[in-house]
Amino acid sequence: MILWQWITAAAGPDSLADRRLVESCGARAIRSRSRPRGRAVSPPRHEVVRVTERLALPIDEFEIRATPSGGPGGQHANRAHTRVEIRFDVAASATLSEAQRDRILAKLGPVVTSGSSDERSQRRNRATAVERMAERLAAALHVDPIRRPTRPSRGSVTRRLATKQRASVRKAERRMPGRDD
Repeated sequence: MILWQWITAAAGPDSLADRRLVESCGARAIRSRSRPRGRAVSPPRHEVVRVTERLALPIDEFEIRATPSGGPGGQHANRAHTRVEIRFDVAASATLSEAQRDRILAKLGPVVTSGSSDERSQRRNRATAVERMAERLAAALHVDPIRRPTRPSRGSVTRRLATKQRASVRKAERRMPGRDD
């Protein structure tokens, strides 16, 4: 049963032929099956991006695209689609509340983007880009606490005035005595 769940997550629920193939042949069918090259593998449908303690966005609301990373390198760098770009359409999100949507729109705009090409692996770049996106959204949703002005305590006022008095005395002692002294 675990094998079938893995196939469903990887291939999708519409692959009845794959299920029959696995039931008859076992795990060999999975290993021999080739995936298309140069495209991002679609994420599992139940994956969410945890932005804050109270907000988790489903991965379906993000547009994830893999492109060649570019820059110097050999055959691998020119052929493999390892750079990952993520776009999040704030206005089209069904998960955000009105207050959250307005706050993100005011700070980041209608479309939030994030990308990563730090690693050689598309999977690691995808994880890094998702993490960066979550950090940007969390920073936009952060509300600074209201500062309540407080009066200085009696002790702090006394210390401040004593320090000023000592500085005044010290500077007075540096002066040359005048005719009046």
